[in-house]
Amino acid sequence: MLPPIKMFKILIIDNSDVCHTLARFLHKNDYNTEIASTGEDGLRILRKNHIDLIICDYCLPDCTGLELLQKIKILAPKAAVIITTASPNVKTAVEIFKLGAADYITKPLFPDELLITIAGILKNNNGQDYSIIGSQSLVNGYSYSKPEALSTSSFIVGKSSQSQAVQRSIELIAPSDLSVIIQGDTGTGKEFAAQSIHRFSKRCNRPFIPIDCGALPKELAGSELFGHMKGSFTGAIADKQGSFEAANGGTIFLDEVGNLSYENQIKLLRVIQERKIKRIGATRDTCIDVRIISATNEDLSKAVKDGRIREDLYHRLNEFKIYLSPIRERKEDIMVYAEHFLQKANTSLNKNVKNFDTTVIEQLKNYFWYGNLRELANVVRRSVLLTTGETILSTSLPPEITQATIPSPPEEVIGILKSIASSAERQAIIDMLAKVAHNKSKAAVLLNIDRKTLYNKLKLYNILI
Repeated sequence: MLPPIKMFKILIIDNSDVCHTLARFLHKNDYNTEIASTGEDGLRILRKNHIDLIICDYCLPDCTGLELLQKIKILAPKAAVIITTASPNVKTAVEIFKLGAADYITKPLFPDELLITIAGILKNNNGQDYSIIGSQSLVNGYSYSKPEALSTSSFIVGKSSQSQAVQRSIELIAPSDLSVIIQGDTGTGKEFAAQSIHRFSKRCNRPFIPIDCGALPKELAGSELFGHMKGSFTGAIADKQGSFEAANGGTIFLDEVGNLSYENQIKLLRVIQERKIKRIGATRDTCIDVRIISATNEDLSKAVKDGRIREDLYHRLNEFKIYLSPIRERKEDIMVYAEHFLQKANTSLNKNVKNFDTTVIEQLKNYFWYGNLRELANVVRRSVLLTTGETILSTSLPPEITQATIPSPPEEVIGILKSIASSAERQAIIDMLAKVAHNKSKAAVLLNIDRKTLYNKLKLYNILI
């Protein structure tokens, strides 16, 4: 059992206004706090006090969050660190996680979400190294699931005909070694489906390693996937095992595989054909035995026609395809997943919420769910946190659900970027951005693409925001 919340002490390192605002908010939620406006002041406090969690802005007057994180890990290696930033950067995030940060949060901070994050980190960090969170361990800055963590609860089977068909496909294809593409909108559970395939396969006792191809910096992707030798390039101070070697005997999951660069597509094709990898700077090949499961939220066959994906690679990856439909098309599944997320939230937040009010059930079923299961999980978790009794009421739901301020787009709009020419595509992006007040996350969801793809389109069409 966790110690009482008031026994935890949080250090906030940020500008004075943010420090005092956050400190007051955390005090109201029974956390003890210390504040500092510079990195040096923060380190001075850390030397004199036991600190459980540090919330630190990346841009400080005297140093960066990355520099401070390195010093924190020396002074207080068990303290969890959350880095906040108003200007997120993928390369920076990768470096921060490599150095052991517990989370990397984009400003503005949302109080309810921050409370959930803090509670989860403190629970997982209590008496253990927070670089291992539940069933997730860090490899080369990316998380992978331990075989024993892939329990039968990893992938919940819904009641709908679509969900039942997916489960039959998983059970059919899992025992083979065929490469699988899992296609579906963002948040539909593609990684959980991949885990389920791995769990039912003969490789279930070997590693399952997911790689987010969209988050791989182009200049580091080859090293992260295939490894490198000491001295092979500036900064290569030691030999490094790549993700394919780490997955040897098991399964590697390539999420958003369509974002791989052309050069790395060629390397991946060679891996599939020859079952060998060569580390950057190595003179010899290394034999590997890895099953490849890929995921995408776009039609890769169209990407082949557009020249963004090699056709030979596509056919190698597409030995079997599974399609995950959006949760809004499977209304009978919504409460199945909501009940599952309710139990998970009760466990992680130490609550005992038992059910949903009938009005809430109707609101959940009728909402469009732009973020699919991921959004549903976040909404339920937030609602459990805010619920004081045993039943979740409408007052615990976010306003976008209770007020339905965002109209559901008609069916013909969904996937609009997949069916129109370049000139119309540019105009469609501009119109959508205007419609959502230039909220790029919301625009990406409504256009049925991920944020990285949207940013690439903005650059391609020279759209200035």
